[in-house]
Amino acid sequence: MCQHPPHAHTDCLAPLPQRPLGRRSFLRLATLGGGAALLASFLPRAAWAADGTDVLLLSCMDYRLIDETSTFMNQQGLRDKYDHIILAGASLGAVTDKYPAWNTTFWQHLQVAIDLHGVKRVMLLDHRDCGAYKVILGEDLAQDPARETLVHAGKLGQLRRLINDKYPRLKVEAYLMGMDGKVETLIV
Repeated sequence: MCQHPPHAHTDCLAPLPQRPLGRRSFLRLATLGGGAALLASFLPRAAWAADGTDVLLLSCMDYRLIDETSTFMNQQGLRDKYDHIILAGASLGAVTDKYPAWNTTFWQHLQVAIDLHGVKRVMLLDHRDCGAYKVILGEDLAQDPARETLVHAGKLGQLRRLINDKYPRLKVEAYLMGMDGKVETLIV
């Protein structure tokens, strides 16, 4: 049905002429917006965040594994459904004394993810041949894959314990990705 006045000779598919927003219209619109915000604050989280996430991923910044990390999360059924923190070294970055601001950043981001999205699960994803491990620990672990696995498992386990001490209800999973994108589960 055409919304233009009957005396106007204009195409009904043309947009309606714009009128300036008067004080009364503005107040009506503001009241509706405020009422909607108030209503949303009383609804259970699931009612307004149904399409959100309850997962937080911590991974390394290594450019060589960006696509592989995304593929891994997609395979977990989490495409576009997880919060993501990126720190050099992933778990090592979150626990190292060498860069204490990184520790603070991790914990602040985790708290925001819990507050905003009700995160219930944390996925920790380290990777092999990690440059941050070389820089921070001063050792090229890639030369000894068995030792590399043990060192990563140690840092992943340390971060898991710290998370569980602070947030006992969070489920923490730990993984180690190879440079080929294959992922080993270290802690579930």
